[in-house]
Amino acid sequence: MSKGRLEAFSDGVIAIIITIMVLELKVPHGADLAALRPLIPAFLSYVLSFTFVGIYWNNHHHLLHATRQVNGRILWANLHLLFWLSLIPVTTHWMGENHFAAWPVALYGVVLLMAGTAYYILTRALIQQHGHTSTIATAVGNDFKGKISVAIYLLAVALAFANAGISCALYVVVAVIWLIPDRRIEKTLAQTT
Repeated sequence: MSKGRLEAFSDGVIAIIITIMVLELKVPHGADLAALRPLIPAFLSYVLSFTFVGIYWNNHHHLLHATRQVNGRILWANLHLLFWLSLIPVTTHWMGENHFAAWPVALYGVVLLMAGTAYYILTRALIQQHGHTSTIATAVGNDFKGKISVAIYLLAVALAFANAGISCALYVVVAVIWLIPDRRIEKTLAQTT
């Protein structure tokens, strides 16, 4: 089965997710800079979520670039990932509207944790389809970044009720880990061509 429809559908869903997030940002009530102050929490949560969605889109793109074919299991694994990503706008808005209160911050972390888990499941389905000596398997390797991200998410969710600020800082740490370009797939593809 061709991967083209999977890529197109995923790109469309991710574009909609970003659109929904930006539409949740409210227009300031006033014409001076002071009117922006109440919007700062919502804007910061938007920036963090936009970064995460962008990271997923970028890595998803690279992952599918190394993919030759997909099957039903991969399609469902991809839908599983898109499901969790589609919940990011809701938790982003809730977190920003409530000024990073414990429950919204914890639920935001649960959604990130589940998206990370879903991405891991997708990579495993792709590796199973293409073989353990495939470009994807070589590029993903032991997936240290993915595993450490899930561990940090778990810690952040647990800490949200003690100190939501630390949890948010941990979410930023994960984003920074992934913002550092992950060139594994690009390098592996360059070596095989």
